[in-house]
Amino acid sequence: MKNKIINIKIILIIATALILSTTAFFGCAKDTKDRDLNKNVTNGLTDKEENKDSIEDTIVNAENDDSSEDLEKQDEIKEEINNKIEINIAALKGPTGMGMVKLMEDAEAGITDNDYKFTVVGEADIISTGLIKGEFDIAAVPCNLASVLYNKTQGKIKLAGINTLGVLYIVETGNTINTVEDLKGKTIYSTGYGTTPQYTLNYLLSLYGLDPEKDLTIEYKTEATEVAAILENATDAIAMLPQPYVTTVMMNNDRVRIALDIEKEWSAQNKDSGVVTGVVVVNSEFLNNNPEAVEDFLNEYEKSANFVNVNVDEAAELVDKFGLFKASVAKKAIPYCNITLIRGLKMKEMVESYINILHEQNPNAVGGAIPTDDFYLIHE
Repeated sequence: MKNKIINIKIILIIATALILSTTAFFGCAKDTKDRDLNKNVTNGLTDKEENKDSIEDTIVNAENDDSSEDLEKQDEIKEEINNKIEINIAALKGPTGMGMVKLMEDAEAGITDNDYKFTVVGEADIISTGLIKGEFDIAAVPCNLASVLYNKTQGKIKLAGINTLGVLYIVETGNTINTVEDLKGKTIYSTGYGTTPQYTLNYLLSLYGLDPEKDLTIEYKTEATEVAAILENATDAIAMLPQPYVTTVMMNNDRVRIALDIEKEWSAQNKDSGVVTGVVVVNSEFLNNNPEAVEDFLNEYEKSANFVNVNVDEAAELVDKFGLFKASVAKKAIPYCNITLIRGLKMKEMVESYINILHEQNPNAVGGAIPTDDFYLIHE
């Protein structure tokens, strides 16, 4: 019995030893596996870091491979952009601003000499206030308004060019008016009482020996739509309207025809004069600080005006795009809007003549006094 107990103890000891040795073996194997796994992970991270370094080296090398010529071009472009002067420009809706539309398009594309910021408005008062406050550097405005602003600011506004000649036309639904003298005894419907259309018509009539107070009747309406309604309902109505309203009326009423071109009839009696509808003015302080930028603008404006006159269809789309008038109307109106850019002594002669005519009829129409020579921007 005793020997049996001893044998059992021996068996238990051997079994315990086997269990402990097995546990130790698997523990060592696990440690080895963990070490191998950790080694692999470490090696993996090292490989990724090496790949990252390799990619960065490739990028740097690629950048360093750019030719010096390309880098110089990039620097030139950056320098050109940085050197551009921001110029705030205002324009009225209608013919006065139409000559600018190609310049507006080029400015939007970033290909102009300077950075032009355009504002298109329907009321001249907004432009007047902006010019006086210095919010606008350059603007396209009616000729008489330029004189008013010059007088009001004591010379802080200068006139740089004529951008629009006559836009007034005599139209009728009949076929009785072929000369200015034919207006005698007639009734003319018009807009613009107490403003330049009235003074322009009065002067034109006087050139042909007609007294606007005695030889005919002129009825002034507040809106062009009122005049259009009269033309619509009469078979022998006569009216004076500006472009592009003339075109609008003719598109809606095929009985309306252009009888007389005010600009043409005026020039026939005054060879060296004409109707000056719109001009380009510059804030004097801005001009003094940026004479070259102003000159660049005027050169680009001249190209824009020429583009509008030659490429009527494309220009009409731009007129619509920038909110000056509908394209369908602008397409037909542009040839009758006398868009131009006249500078220098010719500009001065024409504007002086026109302002004098307005001043004789109503000094307040030009700001109470005729501007002196420093009103005109003329390069000697």
